[in-house]
Amino acid sequence: MPANNCAVLLAAGEGKRMKCDRPKVLSQVLFKPMIQWVLDAVRLSGIDKACVVTGFMHEKVESYIAGNGSPAECVLQKEQLGTGHAVMSAAGFVSANSMGGNTLVLNGDAPFISPGMITGALGEHVANDSSVTVISAEVDDPSGYGRIVRDGKTGLLKAITEQKDATPEQRMIKEINSGAFWFKTGDLLDVLKKLKNDNKQKEYYLTDAVKILIGENKRACAYKAASPDAALGANDCLQLGALNRIARERVLKGLMLSGTDIPCTDGVVIGPDVRVGRNVCILPGTMLMGKTVIGDGCTLGPNTLLTDCTVENNVNLDAVHITGGIIKTGTYIKPFSVCIYPASENANKAV
Repeated sequence: MPANNCAVLLAAGEGKRMKCDRPKVLSQVLFKPMIQWVLDAVRLSGIDKACVVTGFMHEKVESYIAGNGSPAECVLQKEQLGTGHAVMSAAGFVSANSMGGNTLVLNGDAPFISPGMITGALGEHVANDSSVTVISAEVDDPSGYGRIVRDGKTGLLKAITEQKDATPEQRMIKEINSGAFWFKTGDLLDVLKKLKNDNKQKEYYLTDAVKILIGENKRACAYKAASPDAALGANDCLQLGALNRIARERVLKGLMLSGTDIPCTDGVVIGPDVRVGRNVCILPGTMLMGKTVIGDGCTLGPNTLLTDCTVENNVNLDAVHITGGIIKTGTYIKPFSVCIYPASENANKAV
C-alpha cells in the first residue's frame, strides 16, 4: 500500500448505553478491545500511519494505545461535536502524513472491518479516481442505518440517506453505510472546511462531507463488502454479546475446518489471536485467551483456561488454569493442579 495513505480511527464516543466506566472502544470482543480489532485490520491492510481520535475518558484510550506498543498517534477531540468534527481534530495528522494520497476514516468500535475490505475498497477508490468511497454492506434488516442510494445508470454513489430522511422507497434499500470511508486526502481536507453544524444537534457530520463532494460533481463510489457484518458495532451490552457470539462462532468454525477436533463446543471460547497446531483436541469448558500458542497433538480440557501461554507438542491439560506459562513437550498436568509461573526453571512444575 502506498506510503502516503493514512487512517483515522474515531474513538471519542462515550457509549452511555454500555453503562460502564470505560470508553466504548475498550469494550471487548473475545477478550480483545474493539479498538484493537480495528487497529489490527488497519495494520494488516498495509497502512502504517494511523491516528486515533479520543474524547470520553481519553486517558484510558491513550494509555491502552501506548501500553500495547501500537505506533498509532492519538489526538483529542475536546468536545464531541460529531464525526465530521472528530476528523477535523485529526486534520493536522492527515495533512502531515497523507498529502497526495488517500485517507481512511473508520469507527473504532467496528471489530469486523477486515484488511480485505480496506484494501478492496481502496482498489476500487483508486481505479475509479473517486473523491470518496464508502464501504457499504447489504443486510437483512437495515433499520437505523443510513441507506446507500446509487445512480440507476452508473451505479455511482448518489447519496447516503439517513433513515429519518428516507422516502418509503429508500427505506426498502438494504445496502447501508458501514461508517468507513476512503477519501482523497486533498479533497477531505478541503471539504472539512465547508462543513456546517446547522442541525438540531449542532454537530458536524462526515456524511455531510460526502454530500458536499457529490454536490460539487466529485466522483463518489460505494464498495460493497462481502460480509454483512462490516457495519456491526455495539451500543449496549446486549449488542456486545451478539458481537461476541459472531466472533466466537467464526473462530471455532475456522479451527474445525482446519482440522482441530472440538467434539462439543459447549463453553469453548478461543480468542482471535490464539494459534492452534495440528491434531489438537479441545474439550468443553476450555478458554484460550491472549497470544496463546498451542503445539501439535495436544488435548486441552475439559475446563481449562490458558492466557498468553506457549504449549508445546503432545501436551495434556485437564482442568487447569495457567497464565503466561511455557508447557514443555509431553507434559501432562492433572486436574486441580496449581501451576507456578513464569519462572522458566519451574515451567513444568505442578503441585
